[in-house]
Amino acid sequence: MGEYDVRKNPYEARKLIGIAFQEPKLLWVSTAWDVLNWHAKVCGLSTQERKQKVKWILDELDLWEDRHKSVHALSGGMKKRVEIAKIMIQRPKIAIADEPTAQIDVVGKHKLWNMIRTLRDEGSTILLATNELYEADQLSDRVAIMHKGKLLVCDTPEKLKDSIPGGDIVDIRLEKEAPKKAMEKLKDIEQVANIINIKPDHLKVYLNQAEEVMPKILKLFMQMDVAVSSVNMSEPSLDDVFAHYTGLTIEEAQRRK
Repeated sequence: MGEYDVRKNPYEARKLIGIAFQEPKLLWVSTAWDVLNWHAKVCGLSTQERKQKVKWILDELDLWEDRHKSVHALSGGMKKRVEIAKIMIQRPKIAIADEPTAQIDVVGKHKLWNMIRTLRDEGSTILLATNELYEADQLSDRVAIMHKGKLLVCDTPEKLKDSIPGGDIVDIRLEKEAPKKAMEKLKDIEQVANIINIKPDHLKVYLNQAEEVMPKILKLFMQMDVAVSSVNMSEPSLDDVFAHYTGLTIEEAQRRK
């Protein structure tokens, strides 16, 4: 891919970029077929390529039976799928998707997520704007959290989760209550942030980098002759990361918009 100055070579730069808007930008007098066929033509596809790709994407997004309906007669989710179909036909080097699965049902979301992953695997760089942090976690190689117009943090989802102090949670059930000395040694492990005794034989351990620390904890219990009946690890979500860096829950942030 060549490098283009957007000021000197705007047309060449535009050919590398595709965008799916949050609110579908559709011609109200057109059908889904007309909209996508026109978009494919603008992107330089031949007549045969247009027919194949438009049919393919309408089939994939369950829009084929409604291809000749006027766009204004489609549901919100169907309009959204037509909007996303534009970048799936174009397959640009840089794709921008704003709230790509808003108003789309669960099955449709997973189908679109797989299509976005395939586009990425083919070599496209995808800028995904979403308020659904589970979606960002599922699709992103890097996540940037913005609040009030400021970039707060940017990293892989895994590193962002690990950056929360005591963000990982390990639920440990013992055969019997652990001796005081074992609990003291557990607290001395550097990555352990907090321990809550649910019951004498049931612990919740808040720590960082659980995958690395758990072998140390199990080794400690073995050396102290403490029998472990079960261990369950869970990690924080990107919702927790958002709350940590903004000081707000998702619900609070939405109320302050």
